[in-house]
Amino acid sequence: MSVSLHPYFKAHSGQRDACHALLPAFVEKTQPDKDCLYYEFTANGEEIFCREAYTSAAAALAHLDTVGPLLGEMLKIADLTRLEIHGPAAELEIMKPVLAGLNPTWFSTVTGIMR
Repeated sequence: MSVSLHPYFKAHSGQRDACHALLPAFVEKTQPDKDCLYYEFTANGEEIFCREAYTSAAAALAHLDTVGPLLGEMLKIADLTRLEIHGPAAELEIMKPVLAGLNPTWFSTVTGIMR
């Protein structure tokens, strides 16, 4: 099973275009990552959502290290309004000490299909 992150951002007033301008840099940094299963941004007005999944908690945390400086730039012009993290309970336990400060909502995998 995979670990997925679901961050929701809301652009500060007048900063939507600046937020959107950062998104290709996130994708460029993530593109070489072989442990990334998918990674995309969608938007609804001022709200920006990143849909992303990784092969493990370690891979997800490595990704966050890679995009950390870009995330810092994003958080100057947008608020992180919600963060969900989904995955097997054992993988979530690895992530909890590192990401607790972001106040995520944790979803443990109950059942599913992996192809």
